[in-house]
Amino acid sequence: MKEINIAKVLVNKRKEKGITQVELANYVGVSKASVSKWETGQSYPDITFLPQLAAYFNISVDELINYKPQMTKEDIRKLYQSLSDDFTSKPFDSVMEGCRETIKKYYSCFPLLLQMGILMINHLELLKDPQKSASLTEEARNLFTRIREECGDVSIIRQALYMEALCCLISGDPHAALELLDGTVLPVLPPESILASAYQMTGRTDEAKSVLQIGIFQNIVALFNFFPAYLMLCVKDPGKFEEVLRRSLVVAETFDMSHLHPGVLIGLYISAAQGYIAQENHDKALEMLEKYTEIVTSDIYPLCLHGDAFFDLLDGWLAELDLGTDLPRDEKTIRKSMCDAIVNHPAFLALSGEQRFQSIAEQLQNNCK
Repeated sequence: MKEINIAKVLVNKRKEKGITQVELANYVGVSKASVSKWETGQSYPDITFLPQLAAYFNISVDELINYKPQMTKEDIRKLYQSLSDDFTSKPFDSVMEGCRETIKKYYSCFPLLLQMGILMINHLELLKDPQKSASLTEEARNLFTRIREECGDVSIIRQALYMEALCCLISGDPHAALELLDGTVLPVLPPESILASAYQMTGRTDEAKSVLQIGIFQNIVALFNFFPAYLMLCVKDPGKFEEVLRRSLVVAETFDMSHLHPGVLIGLYISAAQGYIAQENHDKALEMLEKYTEIVTSDIYPLCLHGDAFFDLLDGWLAELDLGTDLPRDEKTIRKSMCDAIVNHPAFLALSGEQRFQSIAEQLQNNCK
């Protein structure tokens, strides 16, 4: 993490120039003690001295103070994981205070602001007070709005836009989400197709394969963001509901999603269980929850993004993601969330008296220990 590093610059430039602290002090018109404090970081030069010092060393004021209010991708990744761990072991408010201090210090580092906003949304469930949850959602939304309006990176702006729209939905404002997203879906040629073709035409076959694997992987994961939502929209049409679920599970089995990316598959089982409850088919609902429990209590921890025998060219790309291969919440929080999603979900109260459900709840609770 980089902040104001004028002390280091002064030491280096003074030595390059071959002068003593006394000589520099005489030039500026201060005491040797003052220069010593500047160089040890005990104090900073008065702002009126900055142009004079910069001119003396033939550098700009920006170079002199070496102030770069940015964090590297690796810094952001480490900070995110540290804060995520803190949310499970420290008081929520104290962790948020640390988040806000970091945001204030690096307020022009848009990649950091994006991840801080995502961090807030990913830990909303820890807040049991609806008013506090709404306030934090608004706080995150303001970060995403700032990024969208002031950042110059198109990729970051796009992510912030989607997160801002999600905040609108969480806040119960679907009209604002529609306005942000324009309410339309435009056909777009996947960039992976073009990039892979370019690699192939230049004889770089392995790179073409890698790009296409990345495209396939991302689109499969995207499918499992769509399937649960579409499944719930088909609840009143049992035939359609069954067909959507069947096709979803076929894709899951084909790509071995229970091992490749179990985190996206479990959402399908929850939605299927909710749908069957709405259809008053408790046996099927319990079957879906049992499949869910089988996955979340299996040997899938620590959860992380990875390839497999089919997706054998993903490692380099995964390592370059903003948060690397780690998921956006720590393992303890994830296990508890997986338990709460069933045991404390009001949709499953209708099953609470069933022996099968009680067995499911016990397994999930043991998985949190």
